Amino acid sequence: MTTSEVTTRAERAVGKSGIVLSPLAFGGAPIGNLYAAVDTATAIDTVSRAWQRGIRHFDTAPYYGYGLSERRLGTALSAFDRKSFTLSTKVGRVIESRRSNVDHADGFAVDQGSAHFDYSRDGVMRSIEASLAHLQTDHVELLLLHDIGALTHGARHEHVLRQALNEALPAMAELRDRGVCRAIGLGVNEEAVCLEVMRQFPLDAIMLAGRYTLFEQQHSRAVMAEAQARGVAILAAGPYNSGLLGDSAGPGEFYNYQAATREVRQKAQYLYDICAAADADVGAAALQFPLAHPAVASVVCGLRSPAEVNIAAERLQMPIASAIWPALRELGLLCADVPVP
Repeated sequence: MTTSEVTTRAERAVGKSGIVLSPLAFGGAPIGNLYAAVDTATAIDTVSRAWQRGIRHFDTAPYYGYGLSERRLGTALSAFDRKSFTLSTKVGRVIESRRSNVDHADGFAVDQGSAHFDYSRDGVMRSIEASLAHLQTDHVELLLLHDIGALTHGARHEHVLRQALNEALPAMAELRDRGVCRAIGLGVNEEAVCLEVMRQFPLDAIMLAGRYTLFEQQHSRAVMAEAQARGVAILAAGPYNSGLLGDSAGPGEFYNYQAATREVRQKAQYLYDICAAADADVGAAALQFPLAHPAVASVVCGLRSPAEVNIAAERLQMPIASAIWPALRELGLLCADVPVP
């Protein structure tokens, strides 16, 4: 086992920031008790195993367990040289840690805490101050504006977008100028808002979850092209599409954070069948596929145990028969013009 084993291609910088990310990044939502509790010892061991297996970028957010993910990351990573890894966190929500959360309505198995959107300048500054304390550091490499977009905010989208452009993003740029972060961007799940913001405010990076994956590319084609043209780095998050492609045995029960429909599971089964015929692991294909795109700097995978870290690190190294890519295109499961490994 070596600390460089996850590197499968030349590392790529984030915009003009000079930051270089490991090809496989650690997604911190699961250790914030997303959907199910993870005990503290397991969470710490998971982060440590990730570093040991060569993962060098760690992503989190205040929203993930209302600070729990950030605190656990800060504790675990304090054992390693700060220069040996990079961090990203997010702004756009303010956390109230003392409020009861017994219904776990946000999906985090945390009994105390709540989050409300705040895209004001003051909200950004309060959020990053708390995050740095949780993470036990004085800076993060990448700061992302979390969950803007019409699908998230509905009728309030235009108001949120204006506040993001007029307050949140300028505040983040100020933090970059002060050295609190080295790059700024968005952390979102939808393409349209990426295009809206890129054309109005200079970004270094976009973390796009679930839209540029082995299972789905049709809702990211425009943003991938625009990002590449503008030199905006893409962090492709959610490569398993909420676990749909995470199990080697067959399609998972969830897609896009909710129960997968029969049609979604059937499409996923076609992917499994083609990979099985070529003796290829679907999860390996899912992790390696986004990295073939020149705009993608890293693929961000949520991990909740040392075993999951080991699987992800091994999948990034697994050989994949080249025959699966034309087979997927022929069935319309892969867009015709997307790059492949």
